[in-house]
Amino acid sequence: MNTLSDRWIGIDELSQYLGVSKDTIRNWIKKTSNIPAHKIGKKWKFKISEIDNWVKSGQSKL
Repeated sequence: MNTLSDRWIGIDELSQYLGVSKDTIRNWIKKTSNIPAHKIGKKWKFKISEIDNWVKSGQSKL
């Protein structure tokens, strides 16, 4: 697996990666849109490969 797609990112970087606001990502988490989010301590983290699969599956559509 590609090392870049297997790394963990935070909400700030994910918002840039997907081209959406941080508030949109927080809403996806709250509204259980099945976004693959993992809470580590007090911060939300995302694995790029999981996010890519989530988008490709069509589950990102609300």
